[in-house]
Amino acid sequence: MLSISTIQRVAIKISVISSVFLLAACASTVSSTEAGGVFDPFEKQNRKIHAFNRGLDKALVRPAARGYSALLPDPIEDSIGNFAENLGQPSVIVNSLLQGNFKGAGLSTTRFLTNTVLGFAGFVDAAAEFKVPEHSTDFGETLYTWGAGEGAYVELPALGPSTVRNTTGKVVDLFTNPLSYAVNSPDKYYGTAASVASRLSDRGRYRDTIDSILYESADSYAQARLIYLQNRRFGLGDKTANDSTDPYSDPYEDPYAQ
Repeated sequence: MLSISTIQRVAIKISVISSVFLLAACASTVSSTEAGGVFDPFEKQNRKIHAFNRGLDKALVRPAARGYSALLPDPIEDSIGNFAENLGQPSVIVNSLLQGNFKGAGLSTTRFLTNTVLGFAGFVDAAAEFKVPEHSTDFGETLYTWGAGEGAYVELPALGPSTVRNTTGKVVDLFTNPLSYAVNSPDKYYGTAASVASRLSDRGRYRDTIDSILYESADSYAQARLIYLQNRRFGLGDKTANDSTDPYSDPYEDPYAQ
């Protein structure tokens, strides 16, 4: 049972969520992004952050990802990725409910319970054996569903391409996973560690594509920005499309780890 102090903390975080939502809602006045354009008023600062991110990737992330992939067999990498994804499912459930997507909430609940009980806490994707479809969403998509505009394009240190709306979503998603309130330290940080490991696995697995964007493009900033915006917009619009194929398909939506 939740204690009074826990309820108070949740109430405070809900207030924070409300505040950042209002901030994101202000972005709805921007029409150029809704028409498929690029709204990048912070390009000068974004390019500086992009240069920092490239340097960080070259010096640390890329070598670490190569070492990680070389050290662990693919099945173990996949198991860690499954574990991280499973721990994130409660947040997906919450966001699905906030979007009024009860089918998605049901799918995520089924996957979470199946993989937790039958998949050894999620290390095995047991739900796939029962042909339960994958479902993923975040608070950035919740804001989109609520009518918040995309806002300006921004590049975040270490996290890479984003928008005002999605950055707001990233902040709020720090609070939307019920497991963060139910699990005590240090167990609550296992998911964070698994998520970081999963991102390293993705960086190693898709290194050729990511390297071509970051180090072989004539303008890696513009290329990364274009790929991110196209993929994110398609992903949001694809929720109402039937049998669509992503024309901008890329195995790694964010050229960096999101």
